[in-house]
Amino acid sequence: MALINFGGTVEEVVTREEFPMEKARQVLENEIVAILGYGVQGPGQALNMRDNGIYVIVGQRPGTASWDKAVNDGWVPGETLFPIEDAAKQGTIIQFLLSDAGQIQAWPTILPHLTPGKALYFSHGFGVTFKEQTGIVPPSGIDVILAAPKGSGTTVRRLFLRGEGINASYAVYADATGRATERAIALGIAIGSGYLFKTDFKKEVYSDLAGERGTLMGAIAGIFEAQYQVLRANGHTPSEAFNETVEELTQSLMPLVAENGMDWMYANCSTTAQRGALDWRHKFREATLPVFEDLYKSVATGQESKRVIDTCSQPDYREKLDAELTEMRESELWQAGKAVRSLRPGRLVKKEELV
Repeated sequence: MALINFGGTVEEVVTREEFPMEKARQVLENEIVAILGYGVQGPGQALNMRDNGIYVIVGQRPGTASWDKAVNDGWVPGETLFPIEDAAKQGTIIQFLLSDAGQIQAWPTILPHLTPGKALYFSHGFGVTFKEQTGIVPPSGIDVILAAPKGSGTTVRRLFLRGEGINASYAVYADATGRATERAIALGIAIGSGYLFKTDFKKEVYSDLAGERGTLMGAIAGIFEAQYQVLRANGHTPSEAFNETVEELTQSLMPLVAENGMDWMYANCSTTAQRGALDWRHKFREATLPVFEDLYKSVATGQESKRVIDTCSQPDYREKLDAELTEMRESELWQAGKAVRSLRPGRLVKKEELV
């Protein structure tokens, strides 16, 4: 473990120096890692572990688009690709990477195969933390562990292929074998984590749900829409409104923040931008703080998890989701974004995109 000072608070984290890939292979050398679900996190984690020399099999429902994707990624039916129940039966470590709704549905099928000595792995604390709503109660005699990449499955894979890594948290919910911690860390390293920080299942899901609904996705999308609307209402063109709302942030400023921090980005902008941003950030913080407090309360009381379960379990959820995403995609804001992206230097623009 490495001791790192995070703004005055010292944390223990696990890096690749203390726990190199060679050690992870030793910990996992006698394991069969069964990835259940090949949707969001499954492909990135499975492919990274396979490339790192870990024995991995995939469990997915035959006849689905995700099954076909697994085949295209080199998983062989009957050898490294199986129906979900068959993969769970074979695995000594079962990585439960189905969606939260999918986990609830599959749990009765998986439960008989959670025999003593196995490990049940999550990348999200949802199912176990909200067990009163999900019914996911792991049996005794198994390790229950978590490694949660702080990003999408696509990013997990992209950073790995670039020789980098995505940060992740790890947690142990139950340690039946005495090896739960080393199993969790080894898996975290094997999936390509940059470093791992310790948490627990409840903190992981609370921070994750709050973050997704907040600055990571929900809040930023709402802020984009509000600023774009104000600019357009005051006579600015779609190109100008989009560039000042989204393009400059994502293509110029956020990469600078990622590299060196917000203060460095401020120091390397014009004095006019510095002064305005420093003054207005307080107003935005005070305006949004009550919203974030309400959001966290909704997460902690189980209201958000109940809404997710109730909504995502409806038979017509996919159709309703498609309609919502279509509405977003076809809005002027994101149609302007499509046009702006097509005009980025180095990209071959298709004639029909300019119409």
